[in-house]
Amino acid sequence: MRKFDTKVQHLRNKVLREVARSEWNDTLAKDLPDIPKKIIPGKTPVSRCCVYKERAILAENEKMAMGGNPNNPNIIEVMEIACDECPQGGYQVTDSCRGCLAHRCVDSCSKNAIIIDSEQKAHIDKSKCINCGLCAKNCPFSAITDYKRPCENACKLKAISPDKETNAASINYDKCNECGACEYQCPYGAIADKSFILDVVRLIKNSNNNENYHVYAVVAPSIASQFKYAQPGQVFSGIKELGFYDIKEVALGADLVAKQEAKELAEKGILLSSCCPSFVRFVKINFPQMAKYISETITPAAMIGKIIKEKDEKAKIVFIGPCTSKKSEIKQYKEPYIDIVITFEELQALFHSKDMDITTLEAVRLTDASAYGRNFAHSGGVTEAIAQAIKEQGLNVTLKPLPCNGIEECKIALLRMQKGLLDVNFIEGMACVDGCIGGAGNLTHNLKNKLDILKDATQGYKTIGEAVEKI
Repeated sequence: MRKFDTKVQHLRNKVLREVARSEWNDTLAKDLPDIPKKIIPGKTPVSRCCVYKERAILAENEKMAMGGNPNNPNIIEVMEIACDECPQGGYQVTDSCRGCLAHRCVDSCSKNAIIIDSEQKAHIDKSKCINCGLCAKNCPFSAITDYKRPCENACKLKAISPDKETNAASINYDKCNECGACEYQCPYGAIADKSFILDVVRLIKNSNNNENYHVYAVVAPSIASQFKYAQPGQVFSGIKELGFYDIKEVALGADLVAKQEAKELAEKGILLSSCCPSFVRFVKINFPQMAKYISETITPAAMIGKIIKEKDEKAKIVFIGPCTSKKSEIKQYKEPYIDIVITFEELQALFHSKDMDITTLEAVRLTDASAYGRNFAHSGGVTEAIAQAIKEQGLNVTLKPLPCNGIEECKIALLRMQKGLLDVNFIEGMACVDGCIGGAGNLTHNLKNKLDILKDATQGYKTIGEAVEKI
């Protein structure tokens, strides 16, 4: 069974694997120059014009695997050398143009940007075109289309566009919410999130087999939908084999968050969920007047980290999940509830760096959380948990929720709420379509992922109270 959706992920994984392997062996400085040649040996290119460009791109991936540009605070970066394959976007005339006599495209263009050749076929002069789209609307054959680069199409915030000088993708960090949608959709692997995989390796090594301090892994509930080639319990055993002291479910933090946010809703009357850091960032940037409604409750990951550190003063916490923006979120808290964040992609690279075959390991179960906490992984799960928490706590509030699946739905909901056109008092905002199971740091993205989450949830506690009372 395939471990990754795309070859881009597979290639990035090879770089992460080799960088981590060298760090385990204390040979990173020596090995670094040779890693690109090790991944792409010989003189035959795999996907680019030549092996030399491929290796140069891998060298850029090495930098991202080591933390990226330290002068750029944003988690998502563009590797310009890899971004050279996509044509310029905008309106284009396709082969469907029939060379008709009407030429409605010409008549509709006020900038005289439509040129008719000797065969009566239309062409667009990009130096005059303002991308108004009137030509496309008036073409009777639908022969004119609005082409967008995959990264631009993926970003619903219009935070990414071609650089005017280089034509490479460029990110407007004032708009970016670090969700990683552009990264996952880029077919050339030119966009990547900064990795802190080396920090995890060093944290484990320097713990001296957890004698100096205890390294905990806290795993997001969406892990149940990943690592399709193995049982979930074997993934947990693999994490322990890497050298972690213990593993805890972020879903238990979700149970606690549900209880607290239910109380907040009862007190404040209107609430925006705070579980998705990309959604929170989106609200603060684009709807600052609505920011007062964002829940003051910390996220499930921070919540479980807080609980662990209160119980174990020697604890160091590594969050493992699907979320790229989580890497920025942990910097926002005054208390270091989470020390390092890595994605499921990076966890897979850690397994590979140790040459581990987790399918040979004994499966272990995690029994921390309720079904509701585990269901935070998919869109609508937070709303279900809030409803249950209100019921269990007997709160005097009527829940009128609106789960928003993806940042476009979030934007529409916030616009309508701002204008007083929504009769709701709770918005569950998920920046990624399908929620956390749609996160950029996942290994796979398919329709069965939600079914895997729902199946896993049935093994959790039946109520939130049952899970929380075990703390």
